[in-house]
Amino acid sequence: MDSPKPGHARISIVGAGPGGLTCARILQRHGIAVTVHDRDPDGRSRDQGGSLDLHEDDGQLALREAGLLDEFFALARPEGQEMRLLDPSGRLLAHHLPAEDEIAGPEIDRGQLRELLLGSLADGTVHWGRTLESVRGPADGPRTLTFADGTIEEADLVIGADGAYSRVRAAVSPAKPGYIGVSILEAWFHDMETAHPELSELVGQGSAHVADGERGLFAQRNSGGHLRVYVIQRIRADWIESSGLRAGDTEGIRAHLLAEFAGWSPEILRMITENDGPYVDRPLFALPVPHTWEHSPSLTLLGDAAHLMPPLGVGVNLAMLDASELALALVNSATVEDAVRAYEASMVPRATEMAKRLEGGADDLVAEADPAEMGQIPEK
Repeated sequence: MDSPKPGHARISIVGAGPGGLTCARILQRHGIAVTVHDRDPDGRSRDQGGSLDLHEDDGQLALREAGLLDEFFALARPEGQEMRLLDPSGRLLAHHLPAEDEIAGPEIDRGQLRELLLGSLADGTVHWGRTLESVRGPADGPRTLTFADGTIEEADLVIGADGAYSRVRAAVSPAKPGYIGVSILEAWFHDMETAHPELSELVGQGSAHVADGERGLFAQRNSGGHLRVYVIQRIRADWIESSGLRAGDTEGIRAHLLAEFAGWSPEILRMITENDGPYVDRPLFALPVPHTWEHSPSLTLLGDAAHLMPPLGVGVNLAMLDASELALALVNSATVEDAVRAYEASMVPRATEMAKRLEGGADDLVAEADPAEMGQIPEK
């Protein structure tokens, strides 16, 4: 089959995260039709995660191509760039206080970013409640997408923006994410100024990080008086069950953590003792490095589906940069195949270089603090 012109192609994006939505927005901005499929029942059906820092040279660049940079800055929190590095005794080792005009990486809640991108799309672009079961068809297309609700659709280009456990990836690559030896528990705090004033003072307006070599705590402000804390441990992936606990046993997990963090200051331990509600278990996984696949004229990947890495502040930014470059390649190429080749020729080497730099980098999440380096911190 001859590869179609992008403007005449049936383009399906699987995944309505920041990458998939950014790609759709830029395509529509240039008059190219696109459909997005997502398994969520609607755009607000679940918690979207914590705060993101969008960088000038990738995330913000993509939003500029999407025509949404001004709207982003209206929502973003520049004060969220503040960062405090502490030791387990609560001593302040380093403190970055952003300048008044600093915009290197202002914070925005994931939910706010998703709403911004969704609001920029034409009505009906996103088809909700679509859980992908398989992608079939010849490499040169068309591809057949089968969804759990019985829907079957054909596409001349399938874009896998469906994250770590991508169903689209399986059509071109046998690679699966592997556990990297570090696990995170997410804890939520609400009404910070009234309910948690001491912790609010400790963390400041941005983030605070403390670690001792085997375990760490990373706290980050979200909008609306909320805070998320990530309890980071170098530990086996099934540590909750192997410790005789269960995921919903908040008090039991808290007691276990207090034993593990024994000797840390009471001020720091507020991040473990004061959370509102249960912990969320998030063991960390990554794809093999490098992750490559045989070129297909009718299917490609972006973001975590292409290059899942340790959560060290690059994931969403790279996904949005991927999305921008893929969309612009489609805008500027004669055929879909030309666009996919051009995009992958840029994306794969960039992702491989970054993945090699971050390989083993999860150890930095629990490494003892070095005041000379503010260090890598978990992406939220």
